[in-house]
Amino acid sequence: MNNIPNEGKVDFSKPILWIVIPCYNEKDVLPITAPMFLEQIQTMISKEKISAKSRILFVNDGSKDSTWDIICKLAQEDEHYIGISQSRNRGHQNAVLAGLMEAKDVCDITISIDCDGQDDITAMERMVDEYLAGAEVVYGVRSKRDTDTFFKRFTAESFYKLLDKMGVETVYNHADYRLISTRVLQEFAGFHEVNIFLRGMIPLVGYKNATVYYERHERIAGESHYPLSKMLALAFDGITSLSVRPISIITGAGCVVSLIGFVGIIWAIITAILGNAVPGWASIVCIVCFLGGIQLLSLGVIGEYIGKIYLESKHRPRYIISDKTWEPYERHYKG
Repeated sequence: MNNIPNEGKVDFSKPILWIVIPCYNEKDVLPITAPMFLEQIQTMISKEKISAKSRILFVNDGSKDSTWDIICKLAQEDEHYIGISQSRNRGHQNAVLAGLMEAKDVCDITISIDCDGQDDITAMERMVDEYLAGAEVVYGVRSKRDTDTFFKRFTAESFYKLLDKMGVETVYNHADYRLISTRVLQEFAGFHEVNIFLRGMIPLVGYKNATVYYERHERIAGESHYPLSKMLALAFDGITSLSVRPISIITGAGCVVSLIGFVGIIWAIITAILGNAVPGWASIVCIVCFLGGIQLLSLGVIGEYIGKIYLESKHRPRYIISDKTWEPYERHYKG
């Protein structure tokens, strides 16, 4: 196993970069992409853009396959590879957060990226250039979606538009491929939400930012761990964690329905006085079903917010690190 990274003499003239890579059941793709990450980091070191103390941090998110064994083997083969393992699967966002928080005290910049090889790894160099030019956050943004199916492209673009309409500040067509300086991470550490949506939380920190555009490729190997159901869940988490607009929409809908109901009452009274009332169950059933549906939907949305308040009030740790490649016997707990 490696020693603790970055100990010894450090060249402060070049930033120390940690590439944070969440991994969940990636035994098929990791042996292919790991050398690609290493080649990229060595290229930037040779160009003297980053320090030789830079590292590639794999975050094992409670994988059920041999992902952690592969990470440990990589760490033995080259000092630039390091890894941490969570005590159980906690989801992509928590895995990225764990890596960022682990890195913030020992490096100058981090770049988070998925390990499937879809994001253009060479864009990292342009991200570092933007940082050296003064940007504290650099967002990796897809320039086009030609490799996506129509359904995937439609749902993904609708995802960002929906977030924008709901008042969540995000960067269009940006996922979790980004550079963040330690300065920003130190401030971000003050965000203690349990319900995490990094795409909407990082912009809240502020500081100077820049954008790097790149083309996204097909997944190199393995299967995607983000089907439509998870994308919808992520969108819902992002909206309810960072926006109260759905409650405002419910309030507005309630006012409209109440107004319609008030007009209906007046109409019913006038009809009864004129003696034109015709008994009918259809209209009553329609009104009852409509109002009942609105009420149940409203209660459901409000219930989601109450549920998130309940989870936040517990202050449970967002991740627990059970193992590190450079400190194999340490059990490190973080909240």
